[in-house]
Formats: sequence, structure tokens, C-alpha cells
Amino acid sequence: MSEINIQAKDGSGTFMGYLAKPASGKGPGIVVIQEIFGVNGFVREIADWLASQGYMALAPDLFWRQEPGIQLTDKTEADWARAFELFNGFDVDKGIEDIEATIEALRNMDGCSGKVGAVGYCLGGLLAYLTSARTSIDASVGYYGVSINDRVGEAGNIRKPLLLHVATEDGFVSKDAQKAMHDALDGNPHVTLKDYQGRDHAFARTGGEHYHKEDADLANQRTLDFFAENLR
Repeated sequence: MSEINIQAKDGSGTFMGYLAKPASGKGPGIVVIQEIFGVNGFVREIADWLASQGYMALAPDLFWRQEPGIQLTDKTEADWARAFELFNGFDVDKGIEDIEATIEALRNMDGCSGKVGAVGYCLGGLLAYLTSARTSIDASVGYYGVSINDRVGEAGNIRKPLLLHVATEDGFVSKDAQKAMHDALDGNPHVTLKDYQGRDHAFARTGGEHYHKEDADLANQRTLDFFAENLR
């Protein structure tokens, strides 16, 4: 496990990516897209887990344009306040550009099979959706993505497999927003939505207030099965 530098596509500099490799040193790539807390312990845990499953996982620091090296938790009011400041100041379009740079970095990395997927959580769930619509990604997974309903107009651009895990009692995604997502995406043959009844936002964040082990394990197994089908 190591931190590497990724070259921004707009020439504005480099940004950090946390890289976790499988024991074999080779496999398909997966971009791990952060929540609003930066490339923190949870994001690194996900990358390490994917590496243990045979993937080259790379988690880019998407807040670098505001402040590089952010690692917040969900345990203090101060961290929550800073996380929302960063979220509100985040340029989604530049974020997708940085994800594309991360995809290219993975594809060109020794040991990568050339296939690259993405998985994201919260803000990263939205970005995983947009990654599937705007980039060269081979397959994407989003966990409880926020504000997807505001961008369903991009659904027609999705040409590669996308899996979205939806928490039905998500405090950040209303029932109307969930319905808008289903209405726009259920008819797209490339997209699968899985609803988790009774679950709240971040039900897969280990140690979080709404963590639900059974449904987190179910979602994670579905994610592994999805990547095995589309990246192997």
C-alpha cells in the first residue's frame, strides 16, 4: 500500500492517490471514490479490501484543489462542518476530470489488466454515476449517491454497466429523489438499482451511526459479483 502522484489532465499539477495492490501485483483496476471526508481510513480500508479480492485499487484525493490531504471522520461536529464546507466548494466537473486522470493512471500501470471500474460512496456515489456517463470507465458502482436525481438527464449517455445501491430511508436522498432515479434509470439496460429497505445513508460505512452489517455485506457481495462479471 502506498501513496502515488497522479497528473491532472488540465496541467494544474498532481494530486495524491492511495494505491492498494493485490498480492499477485496484477489484476483489473478499480477507482475508489471518496465520501465528503476525503481519502480517510474508511476509503483506504475499501481500497485494501478490493486489493485483497485481486484488484488494483486507487483512491484519488478529489479535494486537492481546495485542500490536499484531507482525512476527516464522521465522529465530531467540527469534522462534519469541514466536510460540508469542502462538499459545497467542490467542483463536480473538475472532479470527474480528475477521476478520468485516475482511470488513465490505472490503465497505464504495470500489472493492470486494462479493465478499470469505479466504486463510490455518498458524494462518491454521485461521482460514480457521472463517471459511468462521462468517462471511459468499464463498470461503476455507487453507494447511496446524493443528488443523482438532479442529473438524470445524463442517463442516456451511460453505455457501460452501472450498479447503484439505494438506501430507502436515506436522510440525504428523499423518496421523491429516489423515485426520480428509478423513473429515469430503471429502463436503461446498462443500469441496475438495488433498494435496501429501512436503511439510512452510509449503511455500509463501518463504524458509522447507520452501519448495518447484514445489508452492508449484501451490498458488498453484489459489488464483488458485479465487478467479477464486468472486469474479469
